[in-house]
Amino acid sequence: MSAPIAIPSRSSVAPAIVSISPSSSVDRRLQQHSLSLVSASVRQPKTLHPVENEDLRLLLLENISQDAVAAFRAQGFQVDHSTKAMSEDELVEKISQYHAIGIRSKTKITERVLKAASKLLVIGCFCIGTNQVDLLTAAKAGIPVFNSPFSNSRSVAELVISEIIALARQYFERSFELRNGLWNKQSKGCWEIRGKTLGIVGYGHIGSQLSVLAEAFGMRVLFYDVVNLMPLGSARQVETLSTLLSQSDFVTLHVPELPETLDMISATELSQMKKGAYLINNARGKVVDIPALVSALKSGHLSGAAIDVFPAEPGANGAPFDDALNPWSSELRSLKNVILTPHIGGSTEEAQSMIGEEVSGALTRYLNQGSTMGAVNFPEVDLRAITAEQGDHVRVCHVHVNQPGVLRQVNEVLSPYNVEKQYSDSKGDIAYLMADIADVSSRDINRLREQINATNANILTRLLA
Repeated sequence: MSAPIAIPSRSSVAPAIVSISPSSSVDRRLQQHSLSLVSASVRQPKTLHPVENEDLRLLLLENISQDAVAAFRAQGFQVDHSTKAMSEDELVEKISQYHAIGIRSKTKITERVLKAASKLLVIGCFCIGTNQVDLLTAAKAGIPVFNSPFSNSRSVAELVISEIIALARQYFERSFELRNGLWNKQSKGCWEIRGKTLGIVGYGHIGSQLSVLAEAFGMRVLFYDVVNLMPLGSARQVETLSTLLSQSDFVTLHVPELPETLDMISATELSQMKKGAYLINNARGKVVDIPALVSALKSGHLSGAAIDVFPAEPGANGAPFDDALNPWSSELRSLKNVILTPHIGGSTEEAQSMIGEEVSGALTRYLNQGSTMGAVNFPEVDLRAITAEQGDHVRVCHVHVNQPGVLRQVNEVLSPYNVEKQYSDSKGDIAYLMADIADVSSRDINRLREQINATNANILTRLLA
């Protein structure tokens, strides 16, 4: 099935209502409201005509798996691939050329970038997190965002287990000493992890897998989450974060970056941890108040820490991790029994391959078929694919303002045709409708495009044939 590129709307102003005349003052108010929403939208509303797959251009940044590159090229997409992230200014300069973009954690898709992305149809985050994307603005522009919530869970969980053992046995320090010619065989402050308590903050895909692995090592597992969840194995949920902190020998964080999680582990929380405990952060850099952690480590209240994520991170390999990036960097790097890694939680060959397969598949299904299943900022809508035998069928993928009367307008436009399948859903202010119509000629496609473009709630409509 062919997928569309962005063909600019003929009008440079918000479209007027031509196909439906107001039947009451309520209708007029709804129309005025929707027009104000459209005029204040991120991009000019448009309806796109079907084109060949080879006209679609994709930009993949941050060394996304070559498996994903190969999968996209097999679909006939043009792919530009870079091992580095791009700054906001670089993206603003280049993004207008592309219909899709794939990123990991370093590239930021801001409102300014989205306003410059005149052709952009979809965003793929080849990682778990999506806080690097302005999700609300993307939705308002009709752009779904997909991620990979499962594929690197095992890699992160295994990294945490390795860090727990490394901290407990101090072998990170011993290895550094021996590489510098110092033989320092000792057992003071070194522990088995069997019988120790692991506190997991955030019992999602990673936290729950970690729970099972930790119990296999003989650890007792507590977890804290804002949602009541069924524990795996013998793990036990506690009611408050302070309870978990006060009872755990190791505390590991697995939460997203949200306003309520910024500095969720600061001086107060660190003081509630057991003396001699260890803190591990493989979640997001701004979840931990690093200067407060440095103080807790220097005072001896904590025996060690492992940190894989930081508030500010270099944009490329080889760039310095210094005080110009984070003002406390030198002080943190000087501490003993602190493991610092460059955001490698999900960086295994297996994880990156699976992430590439999962996210490239989601983007391809959206570009080719309009499916939004798995989108994090969008209504989830799907229909079975149009077959090769249905050559006169067209799929209408209509992103619109979520308001009364839209289905009436759309069905008026589709009324001359047999609507074989139709499904719609909404999420907040955004709604999405998919409909397959039969017996459509090339002349009909142009008429459909004009009439849908003239409806008052249209954000982005694609016609797939």
